[in-house]
Parts: sequence; C-alpha cells; structure tokens
Amino acid sequence: MNSKLHLAAGTAADGPYQLSVSPEQAGWAYAGLRILDLPPGGTHELRTMGDEMLVLPLAGSAVVDCDGTRFELAGRPSVFAGVTDFGYLPRDAAARIWTERGGRFALPAARAARRLPPRYGPASGVPVELRGAGSCSRQVNNFCTPEVFEADRLIACEVITPAGNWSSYPPHKHDQERPGEAVLEEIYYFEISAGPARPGAGPSAGPGLGYQRVYGTADRPLDLLAEVRTGDVVLIPHGWHGPSMAVPGYDMYYLNVMAGPGRERAWLICDDPAHAWVRGSWAGQPADPRLPVGAPGGGQA
Repeated sequence: MNSKLHLAAGTAADGPYQLSVSPEQAGWAYAGLRILDLPPGGTHELRTMGDEMLVLPLAGSAVVDCDGTRFELAGRPSVFAGVTDFGYLPRDAAARIWTERGGRFALPAARAARRLPPRYGPASGVPVELRGAGSCSRQVNNFCTPEVFEADRLIACEVITPAGNWSSYPPHKHDQERPGEAVLEEIYYFEISAGPARPGAGPSAGPGLGYQRVYGTADRPLDLLAEVRTGDVVLIPHGWHGPSMAVPGYDMYYLNVMAGPGRERAWLICDDPAHAWVRGSWAGQPADPRLPVGAPGGGQA
C-alpha cells in the first residue's frame, strides 16, 4: 500500500487550510483540493496562480469577490442537506472569501491552460442523478461536469451514498487515453454522517466511518483498502477504484475532483471486466427510497 494514497484528516494541513493537496504533494500534474474552515466573521484571501478553482460550500454561506465580480453563496447547513450554489475562480486571479456565520468550504482545483471569466453556479442549475439500484443506489450531484459547467480541465461532482449501500461500483478506472476512456487524476474527499442521538450519549452516538477500495492492474500494481472518516482524502493516480462502502448506520458523502491532460474535457470510464455484469443486475430494481436527499436551491446555513 502506498500511504500517500490515503490522507487522514489534518495530516495534510497547510496554513489556514484544514487539508491541502496540491499536484506536487500528490505526485501528479493536474488535480488539487483545499478544505477551508472559517469562523464567524472570518475572511480568507488567496491567489489561484496557475489553477482554476471552485468555492463550494460544504457547510455555511459566504461572499466571494474575484476580479471585480461578487458571488453571494447561499450554501447549505451540511453536505447531507442537498445541493449548493458555488463560485468559479479563474487561473491568475485574486479572490476574497468572507463568511458572516462561519463555515467549511471546499476549493477543488486543476492546473489550467485557459483563463475563463469568474462565474456563479446556481444550485437550481445542478442536475441530481440517481445511479444504480437497490443496495448500489447513490445520488450524484453533477455541479461541475463537462455537460453542465464550463471549465478548462476541472471536473467535479458530489456523491451521497445512504447507510449500508455501495457506490463507485462496479469498480472502474480512467487511466488510459483510448476510445471510451480518458486519463484523469482523481481525489475523493469524504464526510460521514454521525450516529443518532442516544440517551446519555450526547448529541450523537459518535463519528461515522466508511471504507474505500483502490487496486491496480498487473502492469501498474496498487493496493489500498482504507477506513475513511470525515475530512479524509483518498488519491486515485491510476487503477480500479471502488467500491466506496457506507457502513450500516452512517451515510457517506464524497466530493470527486478530477483533471487530466486530454485535449477534450471528458469523464470517460472503463468498468473492471470481472464486475461489469453487476450493472445489468439493476434492471427492474427500484432505487433506494431514501434518495434523493435534500432539494435543489440550497439554503442559508
């Protein structure tokens, strides 16, 4: 196992960031992610340098100023409350993030060649997709996928997996440039719901957990089975990844951040042939009735 593939919460902290993964830290060339926690009234200023970047509220709301453009992000109470609005920051830009009530914000990033204008992404424009069926049901919030939102290289989406379900399944990969597959580095950032309140146990039963599997090919071996908790990150440089396992009692959220060298910004994957048949087994099965969670439009947190 390559220990760099799994970063526990706080192990990659950098200055004001709870977690910071740059392409250099990951050992690749394009994809990055920062997690920013701000107190009530908190402000953070940054320069994007060679990266295009998003400001995605995980919990809370914010005002973002970038190159004379202001975004007022309504945000959401938590990642399990529904989709959120977001802001796009171009490369070579200066930005300021301010929050009245405090919050936690993800800053997905990708090394960019083109400089696009700063833009606002409304929650009402985020397509919510239900994938799989039965115990493989999950919800995908496609807020920054190629068909939905323009970027240079950055691709990002959110996945909600109800407690006891499996997602990122069948296992798949995207590490070859060929018909039906594109080369993409990928970051998984996790948040896991807490257990329910119990008499005498405080507001909840304690922090939740889940598991993530990553494995390689004969030519490019890789072997990871990691316990993941809120704030943990798993890096996918190559190879098959999945399943993402939400253990019974705890819902799982993960943010996928992807970027690669292809001329076309495309999210093309190849299923592991040993498990691809599973997709056909979903025919006729209903989706998990716990999905979708939340409602488009976000809300003041």
